[in-house]
Amino acid sequence: MSSNIGVMGHPIGHTKSPIFQQAGLNELGIDETFEAWDVLPEDLEDKVATFREKGFIAACVTLPHKQAVIPMVDELTEAAESVGAVNWIFNRDGKLIGHNTDCNGFLRALKEEAGFDPKGADAVVFGAGGAARAIVYALKTAGVNRLTIANRTVEKAQALANDFSEGRFKPTATGMSRDELSNYVPYANLLVNTTSLGMAGGPAELATPATADMISADAVGYDAVYAPPMTKFLREVEEAGGEPAGGMTMLVFQGIEGFEMATGKTAPVDTMFTALERALKSG
Repeated sequence: MSSNIGVMGHPIGHTKSPIFQQAGLNELGIDETFEAWDVLPEDLEDKVATFREKGFIAACVTLPHKQAVIPMVDELTEAAESVGAVNWIFNRDGKLIGHNTDCNGFLRALKEEAGFDPKGADAVVFGAGGAARAIVYALKTAGVNRLTIANRTVEKAQALANDFSEGRFKPTATGMSRDELSNYVPYANLLVNTTSLGMAGGPAELATPATADMISADAVGYDAVYAPPMTKFLREVEEAGGEPAGGMTMLVFQGIEGFEMATGKTAPVDTMFTALERALKSG
């Protein structure tokens, strides 16, 4: 193995993690190269087995392996178990610990970029995939008052709502039509897009889950999409008078938690953000 730390997925060419992670390692004088490993699903088990080797530190896990690695690790943290996905694997003397940093990364991004504490909020999450699972769990732990999950396939939204229903916390599921969203979006002070709508190079680059005329001027709109930095959804939030916040912050903050758990050191946050901002600007 050429490096003791890196990110694995398939395909992996799009990942920006090595850019800001390497900047952090360099700043702290840690002599490691944060590599990107393209791992086919059929090679995943063999790759994860190498993470037990002496000297190996950690691996960030991205699509499509976040669920598949679960049976390959020895222990899951509460966050990974609750979300049902692993995005970091740490080697602790040959024992592999699976963790999920997307939850804390999202909450930290909300607080530090938008100055928003979701406790007591009325929130709408668009989408019901892996990113939505992490964000719904994060909002549940943060103590939101009401949560609506909107998805094109309502059954998927309902399944996600059921997974996280507990006590008084019972998310509502709805579809994505304008009529359905009109019952929830105008009354929400937090809107979170976890769908691919608005993603550069995606199938619906100019699309948005909600338009300005539906969005409250008091709302914070967070888009898990980080390219482009200002999506159509975020422009609609801004036009409504709300506070837009882009997904780059979640990407970096989830990476920072993993970095700190891997190295045992405080991450140089500003250095890591600057490295990614430069890379995104240069294309």
